[in-house]
Amino acid sequence: MVSQTNKQIKQVVLTTLGDKAKDIDETIIDYMTGVFEDEGVISDMDELVEILTPLLMDTCLIEDQEEVNQTINGLVDNLQKEKLITIKQKTSLSTLSQPVALQRLDDRVHAAVSWMKPEEAISILNKDSLEANEKRYNARKEARLQKEERKKLRQNAALAALNNLKEQQTMMASQIRGSNQSRDIHVEQFSLTYGKMDLIVNADLHLNYGRKYGLIGRNGMGKTTLLRHIASREIGIDNNLAILHVEQEVSGNEITVLECVLMADVERDNLLKEEARLNALPDNEKNHLSAKLQQIYERLNVIDAHTAESRAASILSGLGFTEEMQQSPTKQFSGGWRMRVSLARALFIQPDVLLLDEPTNHLDLFACLWLESYLVNWSKTLVIVSHQREFLNAVCTDIIHLNNKKLDYYKGNYAVFEKTRSDRLKSQQRAFEAQQSQKKHIQAFIDRFRYNAKRAKMAQSRIKQLERMDSISEVLDDPSVTLNFLEPEPISPPILQFQDVSFGYTPDKLLFKNLNLGIDMDSRVALVGANGAGKTTLLRLLCGELEETSGLVIRHGKLRFSRFSQHFVDQLDLSKSPLDNFLTKYPGTNPQVARAHLGKFGLSGDIALRTVNTLSGGQKSRVVLSQIAYTRPHILLLDEPSNHLDIDTVDALCQALNEFEGGILLVTHDERLISLVCDEIWYFDGEEGEPKEVKPFDGDWTDYKRQVWNLNT
Repeated sequence: MVSQTNKQIKQVVLTTLGDKAKDIDETIIDYMTGVFEDEGVISDMDELVEILTPLLMDTCLIEDQEEVNQTINGLVDNLQKEKLITIKQKTSLSTLSQPVALQRLDDRVHAAVSWMKPEEAISILNKDSLEANEKRYNARKEARLQKEERKKLRQNAALAALNNLKEQQTMMASQIRGSNQSRDIHVEQFSLTYGKMDLIVNADLHLNYGRKYGLIGRNGMGKTTLLRHIASREIGIDNNLAILHVEQEVSGNEITVLECVLMADVERDNLLKEEARLNALPDNEKNHLSAKLQQIYERLNVIDAHTAESRAASILSGLGFTEEMQQSPTKQFSGGWRMRVSLARALFIQPDVLLLDEPTNHLDLFACLWLESYLVNWSKTLVIVSHQREFLNAVCTDIIHLNNKKLDYYKGNYAVFEKTRSDRLKSQQRAFEAQQSQKKHIQAFIDRFRYNAKRAKMAQSRIKQLERMDSISEVLDDPSVTLNFLEPEPISPPILQFQDVSFGYTPDKLLFKNLNLGIDMDSRVALVGANGAGKTTLLRLLCGELEETSGLVIRHGKLRFSRFSQHFVDQLDLSKSPLDNFLTKYPGTNPQVARAHLGKFGLSGDIALRTVNTLSGGQKSRVVLSQIAYTRPHILLLDEPSNHLDIDTVDALCQALNEFEGGILLVTHDERLISLVCDEIWYFDGEEGEPKEVKPFDGDWTDYKRQVWNLNT
């Protein structure tokens, strides 16, 4: 359980860092908090500086040492003002005007004091005094060595924390391949907090090796935080397991995509480098090392290194990388594609426990279908957070439900979970009602005969019976999630029509041609296609953010669009609350009106007043949905609106869109959203590298899925 002091220190650290804090992973914030709790560190300001400097420079991207010093001084001063720490050797940090060569300084000191040393110093100390002095000297030396060792351990821990964030997916394959210990995870009675909020209280975590778990629960309940704590082993998980949490995309650099995946197997990479080094030696030296070379060859054979490149290429191909893309530097790819590289690295090295947080968010339909089929055959432990029911149904063998700050376990996939939970809750409610009836009957007997001398003994027996009775909790339904898109003012058709429209960012390179399509107030359209096909570009063209290259566009003069994309979520001011973000976007709005509107999107109470950086991804999406709905649009253009939403909120979004009285165009591969909302599918038709046409698909979503799979396999 996190102490109150830890919580207070963490809050001061977050407040002092301000906007810088939003760029720092929570793991590093927790580590910095722990540093300030360590009395062995805060007793020495110099040691504190040595530990915090690389953290701040690396995570806050502070390059100026003076700014680092000011930040550390600010943290120390604020913590001391709150009487949370006491620095025994507080010094004023400043940057030197020029570098100091310690060796030259040491020489000058020796030169300056050398005249004080007589050539023959005469000792006037007796033997006992010398021995006592020597003991004191040795004790001080030992204490100094121990302090240096503790300092080294802390610095190593700081570097480890940083490296864990930078290279989360790089691990020794020998660790993954070579453990004979139990690979089940059982943690009892653990709790997790975020700031002042309890996320999980006295819960038990059970992950049996080889099972595939779907972790579900409402937005903001702590699913991602739980995955992070499992990956960092902060809840008491043994070190014999290789655990990997796919959370961040790989950094962009000159390394090719294929090499980036292969390098995730560190053991293979090191063995190949050592083999190359030994083979480059002269023959007379190499002959003496033939045994070592043989050991390397044998180990490479054991880890199946000769098939590594084909395995990596196959995974990348499934995730949508062509052969040309696999040979391209990672720096050429967007964040979404680099996230796919991170996923490919994880699948390639096959950790004992793989943690995936919304893995389908950055994938197109074929990549989702491929990942689904790949994970169905996954032989190790898997934990997935996903809002897609069909994905969970296809992959998962178990469901973990994070609800009421506890973890409830269900055998079977999501569909089985829904039925089992419904049956379980009905049974619990019947048992609760039966127990309440029994308690009422017993209490009536007690009240009637408590003071009756003849029946007093029986009344006491009934009282003890009540006290021994295990209380059955009443079933309390989760508060329903509601979303509400306001009714637009009526306008007469035609609303929006494209006639023979073409578009390209340059006239000589068209993206679209012969666009003949229209949207009206009754439209319910799903726009589908591979990543990079131009879906987002088409949305911007429809709403007038981009101008057609040729052709005729007819838009009603009073037509209002609202467009949702993840880009808008990323542009929210993280230091402001949902209410303040809303009032910034719509200045002059009455705050009470704004709060009432936010409440229609599940952002009521303290959620509307918390800073956005404390909200989950789904809650941030709801902030943007509330903003785009406020203008009462006639047409909603929604680009992957269900990403980051929990399952219940996806259902609420489906209901809200069905009740919306305007037109809808959805860019999504969410099967439930398409099936429940859309009655028409548009797809891109055309050869690779040629201008595309947008055409209606003749069939339903199941037909389209089958066609995509057959065309790509």
